[in-house]
Amino acid sequence: MKKQTDLEQRLCDEEDSYDAVVVGSGYGGSVASFRMSMAGIKVCLIEKGRQWEAHDFPTDSLKIMSALRVENRNLGVSFGPKDALFQLYEQGDSLAAIACGLGGGSLVNAGVMLPTPVRARRNPKWPKEWEWDWDSCEASAATMLRVQRAPVRFTVSKVMGEIADGQIEESCEDLVKLSINFDLEDPPPHLMKLQQTGSCLACGNCLAGCPYNAKNSTDKNYILSAIQAYSLQLHISKSCFNQNFFVMQAGCIVKTGCQVQYVFKNSHESYLEGKTSRKRRRWLVYLNEIDYVAADFVILSAGVFGTTEILFQSQMRGLELSDTLGSGFSCNGNTVAFLAGSPAPLTAYGLDRKQILERPFQKRPGPAISSSHTSSLGFTIQSAVLPTAYPYLVFKGIVSYGWPTGYWFFHGIIDKLKHVMGFQASQAVALNAMGYDESDGKIIFDKDTNKICFSPPCDPLLPQKVKAFQKLAKKLGGILFLSRYRSTSVHLLGGCNAASDPSHGVCNSNGQVFDTKAFTTVHPGLYVCDASLIPCSVGINPSLTIAAAAEHVSKYLVKDVLEYKSKRGIDLAVKNVGQYPILAVGRKSRSTDRSIVAIKETMKGYIRRGKVGGYIVFEAIEKDHLHVIDGEVDLCKVDYRTPYTQFMHYRLLLASSSGSRYVLEGQKIMNPFLLALYAWREATTLHVTFKNISGKSSRPETINITGELRISLIELLKSLMSLEGNRRRRFIALFAQALLRTYILQIPRGNHKACVLLDSYNKPYPNTTIYEIETEDGYIISCKQWKCSQTSCHLKIEEQQNPVLLLNGYSTESYSLPSEPNDLVRTLLEEGREIWLLQSRLHPLHPANNFTIEDIARFDIPAAIAKILELHGKSTKVHVVAHCVGGLAVHMALLGGHVSSTHIASLSCTNSSMFFKLNALVYIQNVASPDPCINGHIRRGQNFGSIGNIENQFSTPAPEMHSLFHSTAKHNKGSHGSIFPPQKNLQFRIYSE
Repeated sequence: MKKQTDLEQRLCDEEDSYDAVVVGSGYGGSVASFRMSMAGIKVCLIEKGRQWEAHDFPTDSLKIMSALRVENRNLGVSFGPKDALFQLYEQGDSLAAIACGLGGGSLVNAGVMLPTPVRARRNPKWPKEWEWDWDSCEASAATMLRVQRAPVRFTVSKVMGEIADGQIEESCEDLVKLSINFDLEDPPPHLMKLQQTGSCLACGNCLAGCPYNAKNSTDKNYILSAIQAYSLQLHISKSCFNQNFFVMQAGCIVKTGCQVQYVFKNSHESYLEGKTSRKRRRWLVYLNEIDYVAADFVILSAGVFGTTEILFQSQMRGLELSDTLGSGFSCNGNTVAFLAGSPAPLTAYGLDRKQILERPFQKRPGPAISSSHTSSLGFTIQSAVLPTAYPYLVFKGIVSYGWPTGYWFFHGIIDKLKHVMGFQASQAVALNAMGYDESDGKIIFDKDTNKICFSPPCDPLLPQKVKAFQKLAKKLGGILFLSRYRSTSVHLLGGCNAASDPSHGVCNSNGQVFDTKAFTTVHPGLYVCDASLIPCSVGINPSLTIAAAAEHVSKYLVKDVLEYKSKRGIDLAVKNVGQYPILAVGRKSRSTDRSIVAIKETMKGYIRRGKVGGYIVFEAIEKDHLHVIDGEVDLCKVDYRTPYTQFMHYRLLLASSSGSRYVLEGQKIMNPFLLALYAWREATTLHVTFKNISGKSSRPETINITGELRISLIELLKSLMSLEGNRRRRFIALFAQALLRTYILQIPRGNHKACVLLDSYNKPYPNTTIYEIETEDGYIISCKQWKCSQTSCHLKIEEQQNPVLLLNGYSTESYSLPSEPNDLVRTLLEEGREIWLLQSRLHPLHPANNFTIEDIARFDIPAAIAKILELHGKSTKVHVVAHCVGGLAVHMALLGGHVSSTHIASLSCTNSSMFFKLNALVYIQNVASPDPCINGHIRRGQNFGSIGNIENQFSTPAPEMHSLFHSTAKHNKGSHGSIFPPQKNLQFRIYSE
């Protein structure tokens, strides 16, 4: 119990932990985390991958293969760890590569930092608002990333510079700056003390991760500064504590190895009983089907595929998003080739530690990319050094084809053998072309596989880039290996494009996600801040462009967060938010029709109690899955009022893609009666209620459905087999123990003394007004009246409903039970009804007197109804709910003409007992009787026959009447009697023995 309490407290505290959650740590997420942390905002940075130190990066082919994940969408197969450093996606004739780790793509890219070309900034899709401060944003990003030039011109750069002018049409060499530390410049004095970085050794292994800690990846500047901001605030808070000062901890906390699945707008308050939080955050960021982190602001920076997938998954759970989600996908015109067997002194192979010591600095390969040439046709070609860890066979004939044709397929094997045996391998260099594609690619979400699929954009410059590669190959000599894929991209852009309205993009220019409920509104607190914002290809390495866009978004993001925190601090002081949502209950249905409901659930927690995730398939309500957003299960719930009965309780909050939200509550009840005759049925049957609570539904009417869910033996065995570790054995033991204790040993559960600690007993009972009424024969009786005010009811009453008169049985109270949390009085008040409870001369509170039941029928009931008519008008009709002697008395009042049937809206009579049993003779007599009875069969003697007919003139509206009957039935389970709709020509028959 203590562990469970600690778990619930931890989740409650976590829900109140962060002002903002940033998903992803690349050039977008790192910038947002840093800017918010420096502004004193409490940030949680969530990264799917792990943290990579310099010594962790792969340095040979075996290690790099272990750090690789490949997903072939054509074959539907994948292999490699999900948090692998390198992630390859093959779809159709396209190949896309991304990086995964703390620092994102900055860990393994070449670190090229080129300003955004004017051509890209003049594209009609480019947000005009970005131009206002674009240059300053680029400058800020370049400063933080410590952009530098290489100190020398390396060999491959010289060779490419000599031949590029003649082979690439009207080309010009670009000034390449890199986010690499060449130990030539000191960090700016205004920056915080950053992690000590090494100096570049020009080994050429940049694309596998720098093993010498010389690359200025985002984990060494932006993210480290954000973490240091948290440490600084924490230090100030501790130092001021003894002086009675309180400084709120701010800065950034990093969680690695956590993959975000979707985000959910937390607008439902807390629907679970007993779950409250000090402050309700606006967004829930789910890491799996159960665990989540709550925040007021969520910044999605998980890259093009990651951010788009999260939004697709969120859309399936009701988040209103633009129809352009996934559109505008660009591969930045990427085309990759590999030139091998060249006699030119390219020296474009990476070096290991031994080789580095053997060569002077200027004779080494240098950084991965040190030369860049842009053609007037609109594309850029860069030479790249392949790390020593890269498996060259992948580039030589496996995922490529050679030009010119000949023995090229075997070239890779021969060259690899030379390399292994220590002979001088042939010179080689990788070529990367970038250009301006049409940015008309598409990312879609496959609901069957629950994965994204993509199709690349049209690239009109592809033939020109291939020709340029061939010209370079002729000049340099050797064999040109061209990619087998139409698009081989390492620079993915778009998918959540920034635009002026939802018809053209997913976000506005500030990164705020559009809410399609209105044309120009946004989801408060939901931002996108990564490469998926860029609406078009940029034609060069986009790293600096992405960082500049993130700097622009962060300016407005920080302002938005600070303004919200300021307003929230004022509002929380004066605003009291209710604990429970208002449930709009409308049509209530109960049917004998069977519907198939498929449930896939994931449970997490302790054996007895835990969290629930998954989805429900209920096609009669929603065509798509109903996803569990929040849920709890208690396998061993105890009700101290019925200690011999075993309960299992479910409470699930569901969300659909249509925006509707539902609550499913279920309860399994196992009663220790009839020698376990119904044990299996009770153990495998879940009594459920299903209702919608908010959102736009595919069904216009309000839903409130009651039914049963049953699990077959096969499905039960499948569920048991799905349990992991020793949980299967523990669950089976618990289940068997519950059956044995309930049906065989019949041992009570819980302590009856704990019953007084229930919350329901501490709730005040509704206020009542007592009327003393003098009857026609001069006797004083009393009536209690409960009025339902709008402030105390959960439902807004649109029409005035008829009052309800409650008649007790013989010398007992059946309806007003303050010790019960859900007695009939409370239930009817919640439904907006006015209640009258007659305390007749039979009631124990009145002095002893001589009377008959006929006196109650002749004087007490007519006097009570007359009082109601006096207050509400002569045309008022009254619902009557009567029990036992009360039911007999109201029958006598109607049949004797003491009460006119024109004043009765409906009549419901019961005779209930907790555990009612019938002997065989009575059961046969009940079934064989041809006549319907109102208040059941009262068997006291011989059959006196029919005593009369009555013309029923009840005329209450059907929905109101059925609602009342349903409420009454809920509190009279197991009753002997009948709850019936009004009928005409009812025949009453009283039996006696």
